[in-house]
Amino acid sequence: MMSGKVVVVTGAGGGIGRDIALSMARYGARVLVNDIGASLDGAGHDTAPGQRVVDEIREAGGEAVANAESVAEKGAGERIIAQALDVFGRIDCIVNNAGILRDRFFHKMSDEEWDAVLKVHLYGTFGLSRAAAPHFKEQGSGSFVHMTSTSGLIGNYAQANYNAAKMGIAGLSKSIALDLEKFNVRSNCIAPFAWSRMVSSIPTDTPEQAARVEKIKQMTPAKIAPLAVYLASDAAKEVNGQIFTVRNNEIFLMSQPRPIRSIHRSEGWSPESIAMHGMPALQGSFIPVERSGDVFSWDPM
Repeated sequence: MMSGKVVVVTGAGGGIGRDIALSMARYGARVLVNDIGASLDGAGHDTAPGQRVVDEIREAGGEAVANAESVAEKGAGERIIAQALDVFGRIDCIVNNAGILRDRFFHKMSDEEWDAVLKVHLYGTFGLSRAAAPHFKEQGSGSFVHMTSTSGLIGNYAQANYNAAKMGIAGLSKSIALDLEKFNVRSNCIAPFAWSRMVSSIPTDTPEQAARVEKIKQMTPAKIAPLAVYLASDAAKEVNGQIFTVRNNEIFLMSQPRPIRSIHRSEGWSPESIAMHGMPALQGSFIPVERSGDVFSWDPM
């Protein structure tokens, strides 16, 4: 399904990114494996993880090259695309997977913790996508696969930075889909459930939390790769601007904000009439203040 195509996968030295890179190669793609080899909070720099994935691909008969640029740095997107073009001569798909965590309750979060996560997830996705866009436009084809999260789409504790970035990526993807659709370029999101470093920091202080973590451990990163390969391929040419969730063997199409219910008053509204009549009429349709785990509460299938 990916024969002749060139794919960039960020954060591909381990976890979800690694499995996506390996699967892309297995289906015929040439792969640029981007990873800086940092710790979960973004500290450090080690080129070994990305090179190991490249070696795995080559040993299996595929073509791959390593890249150790940090997507958080200005100009990194252009340099990553330039390497892909220099080595492989073209670019067909960007998988924006790189990410870090700096979990903290909102009222205790520092500017640095906020900035670090936004720069990797949201700025990194924007920078690499923008760098690829002119090439996609010129060749009249291309696909973006962005990693969002149900933590952003639904909610989670102590992750204001991560949640804001992941919700931002969903909005960015929709804008890309709208702006580049006329050039036959597609942009979609995956919100993955999978056990990886990105979720290994979930607390297990209570029996309920420990049980939830055990459920997540059943969901391996390899479960995400088939949808990523499909969305990158020409088989998905009619799929654009969508958000999917993968949870073990389940694939969900996620809703996007639309009007739920309206109220109308011919003479207009006052604060008092809103309080007395308007809000009580809407309240039955309120979205609960829930976490992702509250919504996806059943055992993975």
